Amino acid sequence: QVQLVESGGGLVQAGGSLRLSCAGSGRTFSAYAMGWFRQAPGKERDFVATISWSGRRTVYADSVKGRFTISRDNAKNTVYLQMNSLKPEDTAAYYCAAALGTTAQAPGVIDYWGQGTQVTVSS
Repeated sequence: QVQLVESGGGLVQAGGSLRLSCAGSGRTFSAYAMGWFRQAPGKERDFVATISWSGRRTVYADSVKGRFTISRDNAKNTVYLQMNSLKPEDTAAYYCAAALGTTAQAPGVIDYWGQGTQVTVSS
């Protein structure tokens, strides 16, 4: 069992930065690939980024490539999402996700979800 708790969301102006954190419980956190998804009101939950259990492999959605960076610290059971050059279209609830596999890129492979943290980017 893995419990995920996100933090770090908030209101920021366009062009600004935020860093999201996701703290995981459980001794097996390092066995999971981790990911971030986001969901805007009235829209589907979309993939943002994923990182392998070792941290050596990352994948990003085209819409955030070059602006967002996913990382993890297995000693702290935490995964991060550094978001730079934020745009109003990045406004959404951001969800942390864990998958017992090589990637956490598709909602169908996710084993655990966090409760979400809101990110609002003003123009």
